[in-house]
Amino acid sequence: MESETSRKEGDLTGRGINLDELNEPQYQAVTSTDGPVLVIAGAGSGKTRTLVYRVAHLMERGVAPESILLLTFTRKASQEMLWRAGRLLDDTCNRVVGGTFHGIANMLLRRYGSELGFGSSFTIIDRADAEGIANLLKPSLGLGQRDKRFPSKRAIINMISGAVNKSLDLEDLVYDQYAHLSDHIDDILKLQKHYAEFKLDHGLMDYDDLLVNWKRLLEESPAVRTAISEKFSHIMVDEYQDTNLIQADIIRLAAYTHDNVMVVGDDSQSIYSFRGADFYNIMRFPKVFKNTRIIKLEENYRSTQPILSLTNDIIRNAEQKYTKTLFTSIKGDIIPKLFAARDEREEARFIVKTIRKLHRQGTDMENIAVLFRSGFHSYKLEMELAAENIDFEKRGGLKLTESAHMKDVLAFLRILVNPQDNLSWNRILLQLDKVGPKTAQKITSFIAAAADPFEALSRYPAGKTWRASFVSLVNLFVELRSVDQRPSALYDRVQNYYQPIFCRLYADDYPKRQKDLDQLNSIMKEYGELQQFIDDTTLDPPESATMDAASSDRLVLSTIHSSKGLEFDAVFIIGVADGRFPHASAGVGEQWEEERRLLYVATTRAKEYLYLTYPRMMMTPDRQFRHVGMSPFLGELSGGLFQRIDGSSTDRYDSSAYGEKPVGGRKPLRKKTKKLNVSDFPVGGKVSHPFFGAGTVVKSSGGRSLDVHFNRHGLKTLHLDYAKLKLIQ
Repeated sequence: MESETSRKEGDLTGRGINLDELNEPQYQAVTSTDGPVLVIAGAGSGKTRTLVYRVAHLMERGVAPESILLLTFTRKASQEMLWRAGRLLDDTCNRVVGGTFHGIANMLLRRYGSELGFGSSFTIIDRADAEGIANLLKPSLGLGQRDKRFPSKRAIINMISGAVNKSLDLEDLVYDQYAHLSDHIDDILKLQKHYAEFKLDHGLMDYDDLLVNWKRLLEESPAVRTAISEKFSHIMVDEYQDTNLIQADIIRLAAYTHDNVMVVGDDSQSIYSFRGADFYNIMRFPKVFKNTRIIKLEENYRSTQPILSLTNDIIRNAEQKYTKTLFTSIKGDIIPKLFAARDEREEARFIVKTIRKLHRQGTDMENIAVLFRSGFHSYKLEMELAAENIDFEKRGGLKLTESAHMKDVLAFLRILVNPQDNLSWNRILLQLDKVGPKTAQKITSFIAAAADPFEALSRYPAGKTWRASFVSLVNLFVELRSVDQRPSALYDRVQNYYQPIFCRLYADDYPKRQKDLDQLNSIMKEYGELQQFIDDTTLDPPESATMDAASSDRLVLSTIHSSKGLEFDAVFIIGVADGRFPHASAGVGEQWEEERRLLYVATTRAKEYLYLTYPRMMMTPDRQFRHVGMSPFLGELSGGLFQRIDGSSTDRYDSSAYGEKPVGGRKPLRKKTKKLNVSDFPVGGKVSHPFFGAGTVVKSSGGRSLDVHFNRHGLKTLHLDYAKLKLIQ
């Protein structure tokens, strides 16, 4: 190993980069360029900066940019790192091979796939496409037609994909995680077999296939394994704690002629086991790669020390970990706050009131986030925010190419690069007026049997009622195959054909959806080659334009999983109650430990203000109220790490309705306004709700609940103590 372990050993600042800008552990990670290196990067410790400087440093040492492989979990992450490295050095950083595991797999399989019997023109399908195939196969195999308990298309693909990502036999996974579906195991296995055959027959690969086939390529072809390993003399992997077993095997195989691998990650932020991520990959790395050097980045550049002291204590009790202690030089002495509300309504009120206070004191709304374990946990808060006219953005939703109208357009382009893509043929044919699923399937089968699908399409005997539209489709493909093949030129012709179909199929909201089509047009203008465009939009789809764009003054609501990697001046973590955090279904062992890490991730998003809240009274799934305490993870913390907030400053109301006993012998304060009862809301009576709007009472559901039909939101069951219903006179 080269002697680059001290700043005193020669001139290591390089010609274009200044390594003195790094702290000591970052410096060690950047300059340890030979052999395996594991960088344990605590939250906010500058791991991206470390990777950027390491790329630039390798190139200054004479490593060819094409010999550096940088693997990340989003294409945006690798592009940003290489752009930053280019600013440190020069434009040659653009030649570094960077991207996601799936993106690099796609590149290598198109080059070497013939070793496994694949052509280079395969089409990559997303999750919705995979579910569509499952839906096509079920009736053709006579499955699930009369049995309402048969697994849905989503469950089928979840099981098939889960088995791949967790490196389990499908049968074992079903019995372990889907025991309620075990009666259907033979049919599930049959579907798995036909799903694989369908993809192979039609030149399709799903996301899992990309990883599986990259690993197969490295295992089954020694020549290719050697070529890839020698090509990439230095491999770097970001967010290594999020890798699954297949990805870990790929790294081991790709580096077999050398051990120049640096992985960066934080075991304390491993929270994606539901996607197949294996926490133990980062723990076992030193055993897989002998003589691994472990470097810890512990200086935090994000949060104040009181916040870090609390986060350190959360993870202190983890069963397995790389021990680290985050510290910072950032000034700040505001201690994290804990608020125990009476129930979710008071919890929501407290958060809204505190957000308004922070905003008045100068914190911008977009720098305030409310985090929660599951999406539905924010329901009460969303209603309170709406009632108080506070704009918010809830993170998540469809990606651009996952929406139906976008899939419609992309189907035409996918067929041009892979005419055997029957899934896309079926989608296009169903767009024709008067053509149903059976007719579309007949045409698709006729096309699939021909050597030239386009020629076969022109020969198919169209029915009277849909002949005109069918002829237009045939003519479109004649035109598409004879004109300029640049993506933007193809889009113009597809859009001219599709526009009237689009307006017919999405009559209710096509003007809103049109923004997506305009966005797609802009994206396609950046591409000169159709295959590259199709691959990129499938592997790393951009956000949809129909989702409300983030404003300059909008509160952020997000699940904790979606917040990873982000930071905010002020963070509220709601529902930190026993039975909700950790989740009630989390047993002992790894599930429990991942819940602990989830709380750690949430708390480390905060820069200056951190609030933890929970309701002391929660409604159970059977609509009963029960008392709960704070999360056991908070109960483990040392004293003095958070400050309890007295709830007396928030609005109070009659807690006896929930069976709560007065504390300290004092009677709870009551609202002066008359408490409404179910009898005050007659069936057929008109009511208004701050979130759902106007509605009509349908029936009393017993206790203090009502069924109300709202004009825009349908039937809702509401509890009078939460709902803030008003009678419309």
